[in-house]
Amino acid sequence: MTYTEDAATAHAWAALGGRRQLVRRVSFEGAGAVLPSRLPVRELARATVAVASLAAAELLSLRNRAPVPAVRVDEAAVATAFVSERHLRVDGRAPASFAPLSGFWRAADGWVRTHANYPHHRARLLGSLGIADTGQDQILADTLSKELASRPALEIQETVYGADGLAVAVAPAPAGYAPADRPAPVASGPALIETRHGPQGNLRPLVPASVPARGVRVLDLTRVIAGPVATRTLALLGADVLRVDAPQLIEDADAHADTGMGKRSTLLDLADPGDRHTFEELLSQADVVVTGYRPGALDRHGLAPDALLSRHPGLIVAQLCAWGWSGSWAERRGFDSLVQAGAGIAAIEAGADGRPGVLPAQALDHGTGYLLAAAVLRALSDRHATGGGRHLRLSLAGTASWLLDIRPSSAPGGADLHDPGSWLTETASPYGLLRHALPPVHFEGSPSNWNRGPTRWGTDLPNWA
Repeated sequence: MTYTEDAATAHAWAALGGRRQLVRRVSFEGAGAVLPSRLPVRELARATVAVASLAAAELLSLRNRAPVPAVRVDEAAVATAFVSERHLRVDGRAPASFAPLSGFWRAADGWVRTHANYPHHRARLLGSLGIADTGQDQILADTLSKELASRPALEIQETVYGADGLAVAVAPAPAGYAPADRPAPVASGPALIETRHGPQGNLRPLVPASVPARGVRVLDLTRVIAGPVATRTLALLGADVLRVDAPQLIEDADAHADTGMGKRSTLLDLADPGDRHTFEELLSQADVVVTGYRPGALDRHGLAPDALLSRHPGLIVAQLCAWGWSGSWAERRGFDSLVQAGAGIAAIEAGADGRPGVLPAQALDHGTGYLLAAAVLRALSDRHATGGGRHLRLSLAGTASWLLDIRPSSAPGGADLHDPGSWLTETASPYGLLRHALPPVHFEGSPSNWNRGPTRWGTDLPNWA
């Protein structure tokens, strides 16, 4: 069933500063009650994909001086893409999901959520709690369970964070889910999107093109899911996206296979003078810089937003973090699962036995990723008209706050009718044959798939295509 009215899409588009009348260009193809949840995940998912699609259509129309193409969002495609990491197969192999030491654990007075997927986070979790690392995770899980059960949840949280590990006390469900009742650390209700204008610069013109972001150069300093989903979307739309990682921060190969579509990947140590010079050369020719680190984490490398905008007028600087940009939690590390726990979402989704639950997808990650892509595309449209740069800030906590405020839609629901197989395809890659989700971003004339699969992480030359 096709419908056109969607309050969540209108809200997100307004937050992006888009022209109100353009929302009328968006229609939706329903697929039943996809992404079933107590919270309106379906509404969040389709809205974030819709505004990314509309922002792309708007930029294409400005470049070509043509009407804005119609946007059509298929909820089946959205539902499939929002769990793209679960659909990924590498030569038929299904990737592992969460590590044995990641998950919900009973504490002496409640529950905690840990995240130990990366080796350094795993080591810090164990070390902070005085647990010797035997290398046998199944045995360690039992030891960890007993240790956590003996301690209060907030004590665990602060002890682990004090060692730069990752653990969050599961917050209770917000009373009525109203912003005023929301528990810390999302008590202030971070803004969905923060936008600040930057100085004008001498820019390469965006000439007419068949895809919206053709010729746009994007430096991608993001990891895991949210940021890479955003830059994967920009690559789909024609941008030259170069992901830059520090050599010592090794990315999971399966995660990169899923989110590296259409992009290239290189390694640079910004503490090394030679690598730093190479990075500055790339930066001098970039249109967009996207970062996914904690507030202030890159400042020592001269990558604070004000410093970037001062050195490179007209640049678009887009930042993503976990817990928002102010308050006592702003500088803490975080992942989607941890923000769900800290925002009260895990408690809302709890089972009948009281065990905390999860959303049907890493919806904060994927949703924030599409919002971030939309914000960059809108900034490119505004820059095309004014020549001015932009500073954009989004957070997983801001998306969580919005999810708690979205009203369930009156659009057609019913049973989940979508067939994921219709929205999967296969692409060759250095990792093997990938079965992966097709992109959900769609407007009249949009690409149906990325023009190439991921390259192997860290193996590309540090230059623009």
